[in-house]
Amino acid sequence: MKSDLFAQSNLEVETTERFTLQNPRMLKVTLGAPVLATKGVMVAYQGQVTFEHKSAGSFGKLMKKVVTSEDNPLMTVEGQGEVFFADTAKNVFILNLEGDGISINGRNLLAFDATLDHDIRRVKGVGVAAGGLFNTIVNGTGQVALVADGDPMILDCSKQPTYVDINAAVCWSANLQPQIHNSMSMRSSLRGGSGEAFQYAFHGPGFVVVQPSEGPAYNQQAGGGSGNVAAAAVGGGILGGILS
Repeated sequence: MKSDLFAQSNLEVETTERFTLQNPRMLKVTLGAPVLATKGVMVAYQGQVTFEHKSAGSFGKLMKKVVTSEDNPLMTVEGQGEVFFADTAKNVFILNLEGDGISINGRNLLAFDATLDHDIRRVKGVGVAAGGLFNTIVNGTGQVALVADGDPMILDCSKQPTYVDINAAVCWSANLQPQIHNSMSMRSSLRGGSGEAFQYAFHGPGFVVVQPSEGPAYNQQAGGGSGNVAAAAVGGGILGGILS
């Protein structure tokens, strides 16, 4: 049988590295130590591999999951073999953390070393009870795989205030504390709005990675973003200070 399908570029990448790009849109992880991944992103595996729901862990993390109704559940992947991860053919990027951290929009998180610490962080200025916005922060020493819908760009937030559509923000420096910015005037709101009402506002030493897509609009809690959710969330709620 002959076909371009069997070109060398489509064959499995043989490597001794733990995290490897099989191609620009697929991640290959060689197991040994466990890895955590977003549920539903496994597309294939070889060897003896198990997949289990990742529990919250500490009581504090459990309470955050309950309060935020986190919609970015993780699974623990362990065993011996190779596992392939992908998310709707989005571009995959591997970050090597060296004792530092990264804040990630949950919808852009693919997989990371289970030895890394992770937690949920609330965006300031948004109330939990009203459906607040959350992101996942990962820190330590190890590897993290992210996805971006298209070719991303990196913006330096240290020189001037930087505003990014909530759905387009992929990840940002862990030291940055974004807030919700409302760029729509009352007059514009009364006339139907512009569709660009709310953004993440960044300012300080660090960067934010922006993808050239706002993705599908859907309700978001932990780690992701939606302009509609932001509009409903701004204004706070009785639980708004719990995770500050």
